[in-house]
Amino acid sequence: MADPALKNAIRSGDLILAPGVFEMISALIADEVGFKALYVTGYGTVASYLGLPDAGIATYSDMIDRVASIAGRTKTPVIADADTGYGGLLNVRHTVRGYEQAGVTAIQLEDQEFPKKCGHTPNRRVVPLEDMIRKIEVAIDSRRSDDFLIIARTDARTGLGLDEAIKRGKAFAKAGADIVFVESPESEEEMQRVADEIDAPLMANIVNGGRTPLLSADTLQSLGFAVAIHPAIGFLSMGAALKNAYTDLYRNGETSKAIDLYDFQQFNELLGFPDIWEFEKKYVSA
Repeated sequence: MADPALKNAIRSGDLILAPGVFEMISALIADEVGFKALYVTGYGTVASYLGLPDAGIATYSDMIDRVASIAGRTKTPVIADADTGYGGLLNVRHTVRGYEQAGVTAIQLEDQEFPKKCGHTPNRRVVPLEDMIRKIEVAIDSRRSDDFLIIARTDARTGLGLDEAIKRGKAFAKAGADIVFVESPESEEEMQRVADEIDAPLMANIVNGGRTPLLSADTLQSLGFAVAIHPAIGFLSMGAALKNAYTDLYRNGETSKAIDLYDFQQFNELLGFPDIWEFEKKYVSA
């Protein structure tokens, strides 16, 4: 079931800072830190599972098991990327119901043409506004609980300009979206316009190396944003750490002191080994 804590936090005016998670290790570690939400990034999940670009290749079936695993093993409310809904309006209904059943608290749906592309890459095209409005209506009608939040994203800024993106954001809010997400504004001034002109809780996508400026949580809150996702921080940091560790092993034939490793015993605890050991003491040893 959706966690009402996320909806309540947004209503209170808190900025929800959500790190990107993309498989179970990243999810379990982020879950321990104390964030108010976790963001299941489509880019990172597709890269981790398939080793392919975030370009509309992954299907609902590819995503739902991974989303369900993350939501089921963490205590923090989960926001999950669902691309365009993986098809037509019937697919959108199926996706919304599936994500809610999986334990997700907020689903992100976007107005790109299928197949979609990562929001910080070129050549993205959007569907007519009316088509996205209908998608939002279907999503709202398909959810079982009002605590399950609908995030409506527009990718119009890059191809059609900020005015069109803001127009769409206003329409998404009017259609009933719980959170409006204008993807990839290109300056702090543009982000301020988005916040000033769209009367709805807003989400900012802070991508390291992306098109949007890397603003602090305090700055984003002062601009008027309600949620800030950092989808790339997990897989980019993991990629850097793995490259360093593997290169170090290759060059030295062993792990040198230059490599910082997660403590093995703490990692066992993270995964839940103490519970296994207690079970074995009680039943297997007997």
